[in-house]
Amino acid sequence: MSAIMRPAENAPICATTETEVSMKSESADAAVAARAGVVVEAAKPKVKWSSKPLLLAVLPPILGMVFLVLVWEIISAKSSGIPSPLVTFQSAQALFADPFYSNGPNDQGIGWNILASLKRVGMGFGMAALVGIPLGFMIGRFKFLSGMFNPIISLLKPVSPLAWLPIGLLVFKAADPAAIWSIFICSIWPMIINTAVGVQRVPQDYMNVAKVLKLSEWKIVTKILFPSVLPYMLTGVRLAIGTAWLVIVAAEMLTGGVGIGFWVWDEWNNLNVPHIIIAIVVIGVVGLILEQILVGIARAFTYEDVKS
Repeated sequence: MSAIMRPAENAPICATTETEVSMKSESADAAVAARAGVVVEAAKPKVKWSSKPLLLAVLPPILGMVFLVLVWEIISAKSSGIPSPLVTFQSAQALFADPFYSNGPNDQGIGWNILASLKRVGMGFGMAALVGIPLGFMIGRFKFLSGMFNPIISLLKPVSPLAWLPIGLLVFKAADPAAIWSIFICSIWPMIINTAVGVQRVPQDYMNVAKVLKLSEWKIVTKILFPSVLPYMLTGVRLAIGTAWLVIVAAEMLTGGVGIGFWVWDEWNNLNVPHIIIAIVVIGVVGLILEQILVGIARAFTYEDVKS
């Protein structure tokens, strides 16, 4: 008969594994460290820093600007009337060395011209906001007003803002208020339309709750409508400021005086092409700054992500 293997009586039931020994030694070390007052910190995983997101954010804009300068250089090399980027840069250095000089009403630095244009835009845009936003609330809130004003808005909105400039000259008898009038009339439509659309898209459940609670019209506007409509309203404001900055340049070319539009036209009459290109860049930069300011305001007052 084959011998049957049986465990010895003095042998342990389970053999101690290497893992258990390691765990016991680690716990023993931790206990010793605790008695000694030493705090044992767990090993933290190392976070690898990657430069790829930074490159993707920075590299494309840089390559785009390099591409633009190369195209500009090629065009200037083939056309004698277009100055090169280097010549334009040198003119810009001389121009911005003293941007706020003043040698009379028709000879002022580019800084004064930019400020004059911003002043007109601010006045026209501000008046459009004071009129357009409340009117948009009323049109969106009341169907009767919506039916009354919608045909008027549909008829006048497609009209070019510069078409209103002669009406402003006829009424105000001066170039400056006529330019402000053009800014007002072009800025008001985006504010009215976007605000009215925002009011109309407020969930009906909110309005039903307001009826049950018997809220006053003022509380409905301030507590329900305004927070819900704010993203739409700020979108209309952003569209309006972009249109206003576009229109003021063209209006000032026609009306004259101090302003970036008149400055561009005056430099064209002097055949100073580098200054015209500089003015184009300045107009773009100022418009971009205005846009980003409003984007920042929109992000600060809304819970939704605002795309630039």
